[in-house]
Amino acid sequence: MFKILAIDDDRDILALIRNILQRDQHLVSVRDQAHQLTVEDVQGYDLILLDVMMPQLDGFEFCRLIRSAVDCPILFLTARSEEEAIVEGLLTGADDYLTKPFGVRELSARVNAHLRRERREKHPSRQQIGSLDFDFDMKQIWLGENLLPLTKNEYKICEYLARNRNRVFTREEIYDAVYGMDGQALHSTITEFIRSIRKKCKEHDVMPITTVWGVGYRWQ
Repeated sequence: MFKILAIDDDRDILALIRNILQRDQHLVSVRDQAHQLTVEDVQGYDLILLDVMMPQLDGFEFCRLIRSAVDCPILFLTARSEEEAIVEGLLTGADDYLTKPFGVRELSARVNAHLRRERREKHPSRQQIGSLDFDFDMKQIWLGENLLPLTKNEYKICEYLARNRNRVFTREEIYDAVYGMDGQALHSTITEFIRSIRKKCKEHDVMPITTVWGVGYRWQ
């Protein structure tokens, strides 16, 4: 049994989500006002479902506010299917998204896939890889005393590449490592994530990810 939080201003959607996920034996909490929640209110959950279009405080901004304090997967619920909006949402730190209207089986399968993946991706200890120090327990990367402000998926990409240092990976291979075979995000988000990682690393005069033109990316 996992603890799941669903945040959506549509109470009918919340009732549907609760009914679906309770059938899977999950403990589901629902809230219909994101702007009334504090960081403490969203901690302690194994997964968060977060609506994008909400009054007063939208899902993108709320995700930015809580991401550094919440380690669990965050899935956006959105009626917006434009590529730019989806990429924006994932770059705020979300792990995936579901487009409304979604089916019962799709919601159940996507949620349970993320929960299974999260349970598998627990790595012990710390390791120095190149000039960067990886804390696998905390899912953080340090450069000396400086913590790189990476989103969850940015960290996943860095860890995947760093653990396989000097091997070249295509964008599609990196996508599968981050989202799995059941991912529904756009492959172009990987390019955006890597661009963001490079920008954050460049501020500390390091550039660990190189492009192998026509092939993919490598951690050096």
